[in-house]
Amino acid sequence: MADEKPKEGVKTENNDHINLKVAGQDGSVVQFKIKRHTPLSKLMKAYCERQGLTIRQIRFRFDGQPINETDTPAQRFNPCSSTYFLSCNPLIWLPL
Repeated sequence: MADEKPKEGVKTENNDHINLKVAGQDGSVVQFKIKRHTPLSKLMKAYCERQGLTIRQIRFRFDGQPINETDTPAQRFNPCSSTYFLSCNPLIWLPL
């Protein structure tokens, strides 16, 4: 019985993916579903493209901590939950 394969059409629990919601400064929320070992740079680039921004214009954060492009969900997030909220804040450039 332990060797039985799941029947076709029956969903099994899949912990390979994680849901990430990015909250923008304007209150908009964009949801992404990515694999736990995918670099977060893929999500960052997709969000920026969707919002018409460049990756250098904004900073992504989780619980107040900056997120690096090389980070993965497996490195940054607790595996107990499947949905996380990230915040996206504009970088402010001050004139010299």
